[in-house]
Amino acid sequence: MLDIDIQLARGSFTLNAQFQAPTPGITALFGRSGCGKSTLVNALAGLIPHGRGRIALDEALWLDSTQGVNVAAERRRIGYVFQDARLFPHYTVRGNLLYGAPRDHSATGTSAFDDVVHLLGLNALLARRPGVLSGGERQRVALGRALLAQPRLLLLDEPLASLDVSRREEVLPYLEKLRDHYAIPMVYVSHQFDEVLRLATHLVVLDQGRVVAAGDVGAVSLAPALRAIVGVDAVGAVVEGRVTGSDATQGLATVQIGPQSLLRVTNSALIPGQRVRLQLLARDLILAIEEPRGLSVRNQLRGKVVSVTSDNGADLVAVDVGGATLLARISASATRELQLAPGTAVWALVKAVSFSARPLGNN
Repeated sequence: MLDIDIQLARGSFTLNAQFQAPTPGITALFGRSGCGKSTLVNALAGLIPHGRGRIALDEALWLDSTQGVNVAAERRRIGYVFQDARLFPHYTVRGNLLYGAPRDHSATGTSAFDDVVHLLGLNALLARRPGVLSGGERQRVALGRALLAQPRLLLLDEPLASLDVSRREEVLPYLEKLRDHYAIPMVYVSHQFDEVLRLATHLVVLDQGRVVAAGDVGAVSLAPALRAIVGVDAVGAVVEGRVTGSDATQGLATVQIGPQSLLRVTNSALIPGQRVRLQLLARDLILAIEEPRGLSVRNQLRGKVVSVTSDNGADLVAVDVGGATLLARISASATRELQLAPGTAVWALVKAVSFSARPLGNN
């Protein structure tokens, strides 16, 4: 368990953050620029000396101001990957990787080095120097260096922020591999919600130095505090399920998201038994109070209205479809005409091409 209760001031900015997150896994810190994400990460790393409160990771206590405990940064065994790779230009990739290892390299071992190199696809780069690497390659080397330091906790402060879209897509699969391969707790800072959806196992939303929502990604996706940050077009429910079948001829896979609900999604590469995460945007859902017939929509889920909330000039309707809660954005006039209220039986309709499923790694 990562246990955080930290208060500190930096100029006119005050951080007052409390949350707990399960370990291992990736805890994502998400919020607008200037909300305190990087300040919180630096406090975790022990780089800000005047914080008060408590920071603990499992049995390791790093800060407890009531007991006078404040473990120095170099003794916390934390790996840190920044926005820029910060590699040594006069070292080869191999030299940069080994710089992160314990001075007694036997403590890391050849097998650990080879494992990291293989996992991050660095073997062809070992003899090169950082100046000839792409931005994505440099970030992969920085990840490898941090891993070979054998950290108890890995901090990643917007490691993809300086990369263009194609380079981000190059690095993201390697971050997924790290999540699934190593039992190292990670804290991942981002203001890109698509990165959070792909990587996070736990989500903490910050606003003006305070935690305004925290929990598993599915639960937080329904929180008003998150909706206020991601904007109208990105509001939606995040659900997890398991692939039950795949049909390559139709290009569809079937995902069970609850005891009574199956979704068809356009991804025939998914393997039955895989755990996946899906985001169904509120703008893509259609509600009906009568059973639909003769439609091209592949997903028609029976459910009941949980709540109706006014949101940015429209209504946000939460629907329980049997094991999962979805969100639909509709006009207030549609709400009145359909007489939608908590308990109303509805069908939630969503096209299979409107969303995708991301594997969650180890089953």
